[in-house]
Amino acid sequence: MTPYLVAMRAIVMREAWRFLNQRSRFFAALVRPMVWLVVFAAGFRAALGLSIIPPYQTYITYEVYIVPGLCGMIQLFNAMQSSLSLVYDREMGSMRLLLTSPLPRGWLLFCKLLAGTAVSLLQVYVFLLLAALFGIKMPAAGYLYVLPALIVSGLMLGALGLLVSSTIRQLENFAGVMNFIIFPMFFLSSALYPLWKMQESSALLRDICAVNPFTHAVELIRFALYEQANLTALAWVAVTFFVCLLGSFWGYDPGRMMMRRKGG
Repeated sequence: MTPYLVAMRAIVMREAWRFLNQRSRFFAALVRPMVWLVVFAAGFRAALGLSIIPPYQTYITYEVYIVPGLCGMIQLFNAMQSSLSLVYDREMGSMRLLLTSPLPRGWLLFCKLLAGTAVSLLQVYVFLLLAALFGIKMPAAGYLYVLPALIVSGLMLGALGLLVSSTIRQLENFAGVMNFIIFPMFFLSSALYPLWKMQESSALLRDICAVNPFTHAVELIRFALYEQANLTALAWVAVTFFVCLLGSFWGYDPGRMMMRRKGG
């Protein structure tokens, strides 16, 4: 096994064991979307109605409509949680030890990104199982079709979290920044309501939702669950992933980090 694969295996296993040992994190990741699915959907259903036709040409309930958005919510919160662990590791010194390895820093950060995405996949599929137990089911093949979409969206959101973590100097500053990113991204998206419904309220808000990368991540997941491909959403997610990944590589550049510490 090459040193690159050894490093990948070690980082992914470390993240997996950390997640399994934090049972509260696992349950919190499931309780949050289940509350939205079971409780809040009742109010939204009355406001939006039941027949949400485009782009599936079928009659679906509101609970079914928001499942992809809640899958995206799980991945978004997990990405921010993983970036929080990066900030913590950097303060404790273990992150510095990892990044001083002879392997390229970009590869190590990418392995960290893969580890966070793998954890989010586990969370999403457990949520989909719980939703199915509540009678909220997707097409059978959709559970398989959605896997590549979840990987791509997880990588994009993880890269965004990685970029955010590269700009945070102290752990206590992270909570405010995280909330500033999570809630606008989630509510100004198609996770809870379709864009055409937003258009009825405000054209400006609809345009903001349309350029939100999280909207395209949700639509990529939504189409995949219905065994369809959304190439426009895939292109948006891919471009956002590469931009955020390159930005995080620049943010974690050793020369820049040294200059920032001296400046601080």
